[in-house]
Amino acid sequence: MITMSDLLESRRIPGNYFAASAYIRGDLELGLLENRRGDRLLALPETLIEAMYLGLEQETGQAARLVLFNCGRWWGKNFYGRFSEEVSEYYGKPLATMEMVEFVQCLQQCWKTLGWGSLALEQKYYQNGFLEVRITHSPYAKYAPPTNRPVCHLEAGILSSFFSQLTGRELHCVQTSCESLKAETNRFLLGLADRLKPVDVWITEGKNDEEIMSLLLSQ
Repeated sequence: MITMSDLLESRRIPGNYFAASAYIRGDLELGLLENRRGDRLLALPETLIEAMYLGLEQETGQAARLVLFNCGRWWGKNFYGRFSEEVSEYYGKPLATMEMVEFVQCLQQCWKTLGWGSLALEQKYYQNGFLEVRITHSPYAKYAPPTNRPVCHLEAGILSSFFSQLTGRELHCVQTSCESLKAETNRFLLGLADRLKPVDVWITEGKNDEEIMSLLLSQ
């Protein structure tokens, strides 16, 4: 039960820090976007995303996937730092001490507010050493050129770096289904690199999510 002294001592009740109406602020005259702390934000138009894919494909060929993944790793490292700092400052406690539900809600709202789609964590394979992340309405899948394999390499790199720093272990990330291939969602698997190494071959062979997961769990 909350007492009167509790109410007096607590000067404010933290709300949804990443709520779009409060987190993103813009100045149309100056063409600036900022977050609620005054940090600059960058808007990525669909033409830039399309050009990013096409330009890298022309310049680097098949290496474009690795380039995008490594760019995502760098982006994810910086994203984790900002996310951790903002959340810890706002809620008055380190990210590591937050309840899992509270952390997931913050990450989901942040991901959505930044325009990266809707994110969900699936922990049913946690005991097997894997974490599954599902992202729907991804702009990186929507504006990618036609291909026969998953295309969200940038997001895979972001997730790999973000969760590596969060857990203190070096984690790899692979995408096993993609909205660009008419899947309902983009599925990403996080785990140790050695255990995920065969997945790329299975994707090339055309195996679906269930087949890939079955093979991983049988190793």
